[in-house]
Amino acid sequence: MTTPETGFAVVTDSLADQVYRLLRDQIVHGRHPQGERLDIPALAASMGVSKTPIREALVRLEADQLVVTRPRSGTFVARITAADIDEMCGMRKAIEWFATGEATLRMPERTKRRLKAELETADRAAARGDYEPFYRSDQNLHRSIVEHAGNARVVAVRDGIEAYLEWLRIGDTTDPAQVAVSAARHHEIVDAMLAGDAAAAREVAALHVDEVREQTLADFHAAHPES
Repeated sequence: MTTPETGFAVVTDSLADQVYRLLRDQIVHGRHPQGERLDIPALAASMGVSKTPIREALVRLEADQLVVTRPRSGTFVARITAADIDEMCGMRKAIEWFATGEATLRMPERTKRRLKAELETADRAAARGDYEPFYRSDQNLHRSIVEHAGNARVVAVRDGIEAYLEWLRIGDTTDPAQVAVSAARHHEIVDAMLAGDAAAAREVAALHVDEVREQTLADFHAAHPES
């Protein structure tokens, strides 16, 4: 499936998976704003597919908590609340506290060194005002840690909230000061992992998520003073 607007094309996955991922990415990146009613016939027409894979995608997106269905009204993009931020960050903290300790002991040294090099590359780019390498290194670091925790169920839980966490991140504006704080924490985590200090790595990982939670909530309340 290829869409004229995005050029999106996947050869190997099923049509249902392609539609799901495309619609998920459109929501996460703000193409469908919070609260928007999703018009199934219009979505089907824009993607050049029937309504069936659209409906299937919406079921999966509701499980991801990115959309909500209201009887006799339709399906709408969900609205992020302060409680959502608090709960998601709580889940992330629990997952990453466990995973960082386990990954410290299980991750190959060459992988740790590669992650460190990616952080250094991101630092140099950020100094030039280019934050995309930071976001890539951020995602790759946290994903690699979970994947090296040696627990498939933890990976599955993290995968289940990954899109929502990405939605929260993209909703924030790029603040150089925030990027600098997060980048420093990333270095502390990887340095502790390189030293084989699982307890220290866990402590910094938990602190990092707490700081992200506080900043995300502050940004949310600034944007929604009535909340």
